[in-house]
Amino acid sequence: MAEETKIGVVSCSGEDCLGGTISRLATRKMMDEIRPDHTVTICLPLFLAGGQEERMFAKEYPTIAVDGCSKACAKRATEKYSGKVNSVVFVSDLIGGEMAESPALSTRDLTAEHRAMVDKVAAEVTRQFDVILSANCKEPTASKASSCGCGCNCG
Repeated sequence: MAEETKIGVVSCSGEDCLGGTISRLATRKMMDEIRPDHTVTICLPLFLAGGQEERMFAKEYPTIAVDGCSKACAKRATEKYSGKVNSVVFVSDLIGGEMAESPALSTRDLTAEHRAMVDKVAAEVTRQFDVILSANCKEPTASKASSCGCGCNCG
């Protein structure tokens, strides 16, 4: 079996707007439900404060930045300290800029509409995740049934 592919997901840490909340929840969904064996989250505040493990991971493994708004803090920080990200998901592009920049709310106050936004962002992260996995796949097969979603024997 090939070495397991891990992909880092650097989520927005914006506490001021809904886009930050949606980005964190979508990242958590990747870790817990969608690609649990292949997703590693990178703590943006720790990354910014000089966390060497986070910075080294982002240098050595593919990364996806999930940014809540057009400030692109997750992307910019990753590229400043670890190198180019493989992909960026802008929550504001998926749910609309006005909605993304609306006031943050507690996860216990999320509506069905907000949960649908999380699912939409997680679906886009998954799509980009699978593109990266496919590009890095060392053991391609004809089947798309592997746990990583890339159609390989690595999952």
